[in-house]
Order: sequence, then structure tokens, then C-alpha cells
Amino acid sequence: MRALLAPYDKAGLVEFARGLVALGWEILATGGTQRALEEASVPVTPVAEFTGSPEMLEGRVKTLHPRIHGGLLYRRGHAGDEAEVAAHGLASIDLLAGNLYPFVATVTRAGATFEEALENIDIGGPAMIRSAAKNHPSVIPIVDPADYPAILEALRAGGVDATTRRALAAKAFQHVARYDTLVAEYLRGEELLPAELTLAMTRLEELRYGENPHQPGAFYRFDSVRVPVEGIGGAVQHHGKALSFVNILDADAAFNLVADFPAPAVAIIKHTNPCCFATGPAEGADGLARLFERALVEGDPVSAYGGIVAVNRPLDMALATALRDVLSPVHGGRMFYEIVIVPDADPEALEHLKKKSRDLRILTAPLGDPQRPRLDFRAVRGGAVVQAADVSEERDSEVVSQRQPTQEERSDLVTAWAVCKHVKSNGIVLVKDGVLIGMGAGQPNRVQSARLAVEQAGDRARGAACASDALIPFPDTIEVAAAAGVTAVVHTGGSIRDDESVATADRLGVSLLTTGVRHFRH
Repeated sequence: MRALLAPYDKAGLVEFARGLVALGWEILATGGTQRALEEASVPVTPVAEFTGSPEMLEGRVKTLHPRIHGGLLYRRGHAGDEAEVAAHGLASIDLLAGNLYPFVATVTRAGATFEEALENIDIGGPAMIRSAAKNHPSVIPIVDPADYPAILEALRAGGVDATTRRALAAKAFQHVARYDTLVAEYLRGEELLPAELTLAMTRLEELRYGENPHQPGAFYRFDSVRVPVEGIGGAVQHHGKALSFVNILDADAAFNLVADFPAPAVAIIKHTNPCCFATGPAEGADGLARLFERALVEGDPVSAYGGIVAVNRPLDMALATALRDVLSPVHGGRMFYEIVIVPDADPEALEHLKKKSRDLRILTAPLGDPQRPRLDFRAVRGGAVVQAADVSEERDSEVVSQRQPTQEERSDLVTAWAVCKHVKSNGIVLVKDGVLIGMGAGQPNRVQSARLAVEQAGDRARGAACASDALIPFPDTIEVAAAAGVTAVVHTGGSIRDDESVATADRLGVSLLTTGVRHFRH
């Protein structure tokens, strides 16, 4: 029996080769693998000696040879193949251990050149892996060093069964597919929506179940050579129970909201919608704690119970104390949260917060660049819809009413507009002094969302700013907001009845602004 060992990752290689030699296998190897085995006193035949052909083009051509691929691909027991093997003097290769050049590590290294990237695109490796995997009934394909011990154990026990061979083949093709996907992404550059698109993902965790107990679920990270891992995909869990499918969705929604704000921001999310939010200066040792308490007390503390807390600043001791000890403004007892997610944490503050509950999940996640172009995916039956993520920031809106907003109203309108992007359509949000005080989401009509928002805000709506995630097609939404005391409204604009909305705003003394952009979130 003959094995060709050609992995770039040499982990476990020497021990594996020694195990094969002890079983009577002949070992073939190239370049660095050959040297590593020779240094460990493992008998090895150089591939150049096996093929009778030297390595060429500075190592670009070494295993692209009929004796290599013939030995991997010929069908044992097939009369035609056996005759050709005999005629051409080919020898069987019964096991291939290989993995690929460090393309990702190369191109993501600071200062990496295009020429270096090209030199780290593996050609011979994928070709051998695919050959071995295609012919897996006869050849054992291995791409993961973690599989070496189990393969040795199986060989010692008499052989590798068909089920294991097929699983190894699937793993091998997936290994090459991921590699090719990342090479294509690098060469594609900034093109977001190519005619053909494959994704590279790594499973981070098998979940207990999906959205409901009868649905299997798993959590995957998008792999990329262009976009650093950020947000929930790059989160590190420091404490608490394992994350669930819904936890991950909610944590992502919470973190995406606070990441949109350059100023300190705190959000509490329930079922992917913000129920509490505050942004603004957080000066002093207790600045973040005070911002958190404002978000909770002036927002929707009923919904906040059992929610997900996200902050776009590192966890400090004052915030950890507030999160641990603050009482519910409604129920009186200590607030309960499923998750706290922050970009970083002071070690002492982290240890202090861990004492709140053994189940509280505490995550740190890199903020990343909220304006970096990226893709959003939504699975549909039989396919997926893909779009560029909504990263727009409209801070210069047009005033279309007679009344001009005050400076304070303008600031709240900017905040309300940004928060509204994270609320399910039809979305209406009310903001006052940088705090979310009312929200209506997911209603079939916009005026109903407005009624929910002002009902939640109550008397606090007086002097508040209101944002709609899209155009306001009828003036009734403005009427509902104005009746509650709202003094400034921003929406997309562009309805054929915009004149009616402007006239209503003028009649009620409300400032009305349009952005020309909408933020539907279905």
C-alpha cells in the first residue's frame, strides 16, 4: 500500500507517517513534507523519484503528473483501467493526506501583495484532493490532521469502511470548495453581486434547536478575505448558557443598532426590535451606567425584561453594577436579561457582572465599520434574496414644512431616523433627548404603528421627534403623532399625496422633513 503525504499543515504528520510505515505502507512526499519526514527519520520516497520527473517552475509543477493522478484515479478491478495501468507502468496510490497553501493567511496579512496572493493559490493540491476524493472507494482522502488517529485505528483494525470513506470525500470536496470560494472573493474585489456566488462558512456551534424545538439549528460564521470578522459572527462568549437560535438573532439586532452610532449608545432588544435605546454623551465614571438607566426607565421597561442589552463602548464597573443591580421600574425586582453584548470589557467589570446570574450570557464582539459594504441574505423556499446591507446615513434632510425644527429636534430626528432602520416595517419611532420613548413595529398599516408608539410614549411624546421607516402615504400618521404632542417628523417622502401631509404638518405646527431614502426592514 502506498500513501502520498502532501499537507501544508504539518500537525500530526510525523506520528501519522510512522503509524503508516509500521503497517507496511510506502510513503511518498514532496518538498517540505519530505524534509520534515526525513528529519524525523521516517523512510520516504521523493515524488520526483516516483514520477521520474523533477519539480519545475520553482515548485509550481511537482505533482501534476500522470503517475500521480493515474495512481489516484484508476478504478481498482476495472478491466480497462487495469490494462492501462499495466501498459503505462503506473503504481497505485491508496491514501492521500493533503491540505492547501495558506492563501487566506497570506492575503489578510498587512502589506500582502497581489503577486504573493497569486503564488499562494494552490493548483496541485486541489487537483490531488479532488482525484482522491472522486476515487474514494479505492483511495482514502484526508484533508484534516484531526482525522489521522481515527484512520490509523481503522487501518490497524482491517481497513476504512465505505461510510467513512464517503464522509472523508465530502469533507475533502468541501475543503477545496471553501478554498476556491475565498480565492474567487479576493480576485472579485469590491464586486458585491456577481453572476455566480458561493459562500464560505464555518460552523461555530450546533444549537439545541432552531427557532422552535422541532427545528434543527446551527450557528455559522461567514468567512471572508475582504471583510474582517465582526459583530455577532466574531463574538466571544465569556459567561452563561449556550446561545440559542433566537438569542443569536436578537444579539445581532441589538449590536447592529448600537454599532450604527458614533456616540455612546445603549440598546435593549426584544424579538429583534428595540424596546429601549439611548445615545448621547456618557461622561464621567458612571456615564454609561446613566445612559443605560435612561434607556431603561424612559423606554419600555416591560418589554426590556428578558431582553438583550448591547452597548457600543467597553463594559466598565459602573455599567456592570447597574446591569447587575438595577431594579425593574415596573416589577420592582432586579431586571433579568438574556444577553449582554459589548465590544470589550474591563476584566474586573466582567467578573462583577458574572455574579448576576450563572445563566447570563456575556459576549464581546468587534464593532467593525458600520459603513463597510456587506451583503444581507434572506433564505426563501428554493433560493435566497441577496442585497447590499442598508448602511446609509441620511443626516441632511430637507425641511418641507413652514416650521423649522429646533437644534434639539434635529438631533433627535437624526437619532430617530437611525433607530427606525432597525425596527420592523411598518416602523414608527419616537425619540426625545436621545432616548427611544415609543415604538410601533410590524403592523400592516403605518397609522397603527403610530398609535402604538404614542400610546407607549404617553405624556413624554410632547416635544418629541418622530421617524417613519418609509414614506407617509396619508396625513393620518402625522395627525396621530401631533395629537400626542410630537413636534417634528421625518420620513422618506415621495408619495403622490405628500402635499396633503405637508399641509397637515403646517396646520398642526409640526416640522416635517424628508430624506429621499427609505429603511424598510421586513
